[in-house]
Amino acid sequence: QVQLVESGGGLVQYGGSLRLSCAASGFSFSTYVMSWYRQAPGKERELVAIIYSNGARNYANSVKGRFAISRDNAKKTMYLQMNSLKPEDTAVYYCNAHFTSGSANYWGPGTQVTVSS
Repeated sequence: QVQLVESGGGLVQYGGSLRLSCAASGFSFSTYVMSWYRQAPGKERELVAIIYSNGARNYANSVKGRFAISRDNAKKTMYLQMNSLKPEDTAVYYCNAHFTSGSANYWGPGTQVTVSS
């Protein structure tokens, strides 16, 4: 059974840091493209950061230089280190796993991140 579970969200002040984790099970984690998305109230879900199976990374312009995505294939876990947080980073953050050679695409239930000013 495929499962993605995010953790690490919470309430933080402007300029603070949080580290999100996404624990995966039920699929071949190392072969999947892993991503973090977020959705703020009244807005569409947007891609925050992506990490490929070869370790290559890309970020949304809004988080470049502040966020860092990583993965530990042995632990089947993906991370998002978020620094210099701003109120506009407030959103529900979702973990996504996508298999590029097929149609498999999985989502976690999300974790709330709230940045107070």
